[in-house]
Amino acid sequence: MATERVGDMTMDELNSFVEEKIDKRIQIVYWKRTDTRTMDEVNESIRRNRWTPPPGAKSSLELLREDRDR
Repeated sequence: MATERVGDMTMDELNSFVEEKIDKRIQIVYWKRTDTRTMDEVNESIRRNRWTPPPGAKSSLELLREDRDR
């Protein structure tokens, strides 16, 4: 690509530039993906590892307010 500034690009050059950047990003994200579990397996893992606070525990909002007011 001969043009260095986006403002100087033709629409075709800009389209090519954007498509190239998107293609590279998709390849990087796909290549870095290491979790091979199915969605059902992921959802089951979330259900198994979910934590419910005990009755009477402070809410996250109460904790934030408490921290803010210190």
